[in-house]
Amino acid sequence: MKNSDMQPTNITPAGDLFGHLVEYTTDAMQRSILYADAMRRRGNTYIEHLKNGQPPVLTFKYEMILDAREFKKPVNYALVRITDRRTDQRTQAEEEAGRRKKLRGKTERLPKRPIVIIDPRAGHGPGIGGSKRNSEIGMALEHGYPVYFILFYTNPMPGQTLGDVEAAEARFIEEIVKLHPYADAPAIMGNCQAGWAAALLCADRPDITGPLILNGAPLSYWAGIEGTNPMRYKGGLSGGSWMVSLLSDLGNGKFDGANLVSNFEGLNPANTIWTKQYNVYKNIDEEVERYLSFEKWWGGFFLMNSEEIEFIVNNLFVGNKLEKGELEIRPGTKINLRNIESPIIVFASQGDNITPPQQALNWITKVHPTTDSIKKAGQVIIYIIHEDIGHLGIFVSAGVAQKEHKEIIASFDMIDYLPPGLYEMVIEGDIKTGDIDTRFEERTIDDILAMDDGTQDEENFSTVDRMSELLDNHYKLYCRPWVRFWSTELTGEISRLLHPLRLKRYMLSDINPFLRPLQYAASSVKANRKPVKADNPFVEFEYSFSDFMIKWLNQYRDARDRRIEWKFRAIYENSLVQFFCLPVSAGEENGAPAARDGGSEDKRWAALEEGGVAAGLIRIMMAVARKNYIIKRRLFEVGQEIASTHKVLSKIRPAQFKRIARHQAQILQADEDAALKALGKLIKTKEDRAEALSIAKRIALADGIYKDEERTVVDKIQKGLGLSNLKSAVK
Repeated sequence: MKNSDMQPTNITPAGDLFGHLVEYTTDAMQRSILYADAMRRRGNTYIEHLKNGQPPVLTFKYEMILDAREFKKPVNYALVRITDRRTDQRTQAEEEAGRRKKLRGKTERLPKRPIVIIDPRAGHGPGIGGSKRNSEIGMALEHGYPVYFILFYTNPMPGQTLGDVEAAEARFIEEIVKLHPYADAPAIMGNCQAGWAAALLCADRPDITGPLILNGAPLSYWAGIEGTNPMRYKGGLSGGSWMVSLLSDLGNGKFDGANLVSNFEGLNPANTIWTKQYNVYKNIDEEVERYLSFEKWWGGFFLMNSEEIEFIVNNLFVGNKLEKGELEIRPGTKINLRNIESPIIVFASQGDNITPPQQALNWITKVHPTTDSIKKAGQVIIYIIHEDIGHLGIFVSAGVAQKEHKEIIASFDMIDYLPPGLYEMVIEGDIKTGDIDTRFEERTIDDILAMDDGTQDEENFSTVDRMSELLDNHYKLYCRPWVRFWSTELTGEISRLLHPLRLKRYMLSDINPFLRPLQYAASSVKANRKPVKADNPFVEFEYSFSDFMIKWLNQYRDARDRRIEWKFRAIYENSLVQFFCLPVSAGEENGAPAARDGGSEDKRWAALEEGGVAAGLIRIMMAVARKNYIIKRRLFEVGQEIASTHKVLSKIRPAQFKRIARHQAQILQADEDAALKALGKLIKTKEDRAEALSIAKRIALADGIYKDEERTVVDKIQKGLGLSNLKSAVK
């Protein structure tokens, strides 16, 4: 045997190993200098952003429409219009076409409805929903919609409350409706905290709002799965809302959003301490600009009045009053989510550790205990579940924007025609090829409940609510006067300046004279950059070490979260604590909020034989369509084609057509047999009846499959039209 045959092939010769070491060390030192310079640039970006007044991080140009700081009850919000050139030209053309058609007494097509996007005021500033071209705003512009954005400023107006903010947003929507008089009501898209704020708006003013899209928005604050959602326990361990009151008083009546950002960062220490930073270091030649762009938003800390944050914590996070219909936005005005009339789309993700699917969806089961309750209310609720995207990715990721948000926006017209009920929006396909298939599959309340491990774990939170109330009252009675006595605007500003998240940005910037040489060192490194080769063995060692750090920090996180949950249960499951903190409403049944209109059944029956040919044809189309428990876009396209070419339906204005379709769907859900038997009273001539039956068959065959359910309903339609003696053309 030759000696060369005996030599292992996986051992690098010593000379090569030394060369690899020199190459890797050179690259590591260069990356370290460039990484340090990136941190310096982050600090400079933060300071520059402050000097400019922390404007929105929008990529798109915009113009001011209304500034709520000038309202009678001023708030630090404003309405702007995205002035993308394509959108302006298209919108103007459509509105002009709408005016001309209205003058002719006929409208074939409505101009595109406006879309209003609201970013969260949860510690950060506005603009993340449009911080890149492939974003929510970008997708709306791509589909030709006029886009509006509700932004906010760093400092709240003195004395502003959440009720004032909601009233200002309602005025914004009223202004948009005036600017687009021939379009459907604006669609409202709320991200995270702005989601529940948008829900308040839509429930309070259903007369001016269109579809509501909730992206990663918590509406059920007590919900979650044991062992996986620890954030909901933190308020209980700190004793409730008194800590928020204390921090607001130390800030001289202003709550620092940096505290909320710090809470978010603490949820995932592996990402905060290691992954996010290492990703910049690892890809230093490509990643810096993207990182700095994101950090500009992430480090844009905004403030809230003490009245605002205390209302939010007491009534939402701790009190969970929104889903129970007990939230009083203004004296005498309680918000009931049943009042929302337009379709609701809820976008959640299994990978979201801030707003898990249970917190995004469980409110549906409290407001509507059964699927039939949703249908009786005439409501359309749709949910989308992403498998793994994180919280920010729901409204920041370019991939999500190009797939989920693009399909949501493209489906607005289709959603308007869905029969009342609960649906899951399933989006499949590859965004690279553009081959996307979207469908709506009917679901039940049980499908939502199956995502949770039960609601028994929520019982302890009512004790937390009572504990929070007791401790907060004691703080405000005995401690607040002294804290406020020693707090001034100067001490409040000092406390904000010394916040750790701000300090690390100040210290790593050009304010620090010791970092000034770093800029020149980084320029020299860039001029002589020598990246390490991918096959260098020390690179593999670096990756292995990174994996170890991530696993170790994740183990720490899991152990910490288990300890948090154990402490919470040990405290609030204690019979003595439960005795002293017995909720005021204990023993009362926590039923669903009252229905919006108790007389809706009578109204539906009164219209059973009203409406003529148009109502009868639309009833037929809805009757066949609702038998497709999976509703695809092709079905909608066929219905649109029929409506646009039919001699009667084509004369109906789109807004009126949608109202008739929703009404007919409710009549069918109340009693399908009676509704179809009455068709002969609506469609009276033999010609019209034969044409109506033909339309029914065409809708049934829209997807190329003639199901038994569709065959049955077509037979019922045939009998209702008095055409039972004719043979069906479809076999």
